[in-house]
Order: sequence, then structure tokens, then C-alpha cells
Amino acid sequence: MSDGSNLPDDVSTLPAGSPLTRAALEIDEYAATLGWDLPARLFALVDSAALRKADPRVAEQLGLADGDQPGLTPVEQDELPAGMELDKFLGTIAWPAAVAGCALVVERLMLPPGAEQSRPRNASDAQLAEWVANHPKREEVRITAAVLRDGSKEIALRLRSKDTAREVLTGPDLVPGLTEALLATFA
Repeated sequence: MSDGSNLPDDVSTLPAGSPLTRAALEIDEYAATLGWDLPARLFALVDSAALRKADPRVAEQLGLADGDQPGLTPVEQDELPAGMELDKFLGTIAWPAAVAGCALVVERLMLPPGAEQSRPRNASDAQLAEWVANHPKREEVRITAAVLRDGSKEIALRLRSKDTAREVLTGPDLVPGLTEALLATFA
């Protein structure tokens, strides 16, 4: 587990209402500093105030001052196992009670609405992946999915063609399958 110190220090300029949205945008900004074409990254989300109280020394190492407003602190986890399918990996996760939520950053190809009309029928998974990869209207995206134990969820979605913080889309239901898979890690 990394100490999370590579995450941006000040996300106050990010347009976000809830602590979960702020955490998702903070992680998105961190991922943006690393560039594209990277493997998935997993983060534990811990309550910042609880962390300051439980372990002041770790909180200090993470730059969490006593006067900081309540929020969530993302803590990057070890790399995901190479070659393991994401859904199988998520099924192996068990979070300790101190973890309030988690977040996952993945890169994917997405197609615009209506593209499914030209989807090849009876195609295998490999054939569908090739069809998406070669589709003229495909869009590379980075998805930061964040969830809390209570069922709250948030997505920050960044298009590679519009790779700026101001162009990041947010919403709880942008990629429902991914947030549901993350919520299942708390079951």
C-alpha cells in the first residue's frame, strides 16, 4: 500500500459537493498526472477525521492537518495482479472495518449511444472487443469509480480527447456495473 502522498494536495478548486465526489475527482487528477495507457489502480477510502484520531502519525505523513474539513483520504493499494480479470480480482477483496469505501481507476473504450445498432450478431467476446477497438467513433476514457459502504457511489469520467479537469464528467450512474462490482467488495 502506498502512502497516498502522490495525490494532489489541494482539490479545493475542483467542483465537487460531496466528500465522495471530491475523492473521485482527486483520484482522477492524480491519475491524470501519470498519463494514459496504464493498468487499473485501486484505492481504499478512509474517513480523514477518523484517521487523524486513530493514527495521528500516519495522518501527518499524509498531510492531513487537524483543522482540515471532513472528507475521505484515498490510499493507493498495491498493483492489481497482472493478467487477472478485473471482476475476478474484485471478488477476492475484503476490506477492514476502517475502510469507509474504495475507488478504482480503469481505462476503457466506449462507443456513443446508438452504436449498438451496428454490433455484429453472435460475435464472440474477442470479436466484440475487436469491433469496439476498430469502431470509427470509439472514445478512450479513464473511469474513476468510487463507492462507500453505505451504498453511495460516484464516477469521474475523463475522455482522452478532452483531457482536462474542466471536462471531467461526474455522476453516480455513469458506469453502474463498475460501481456495483465495487460495492460487492463490502458485502
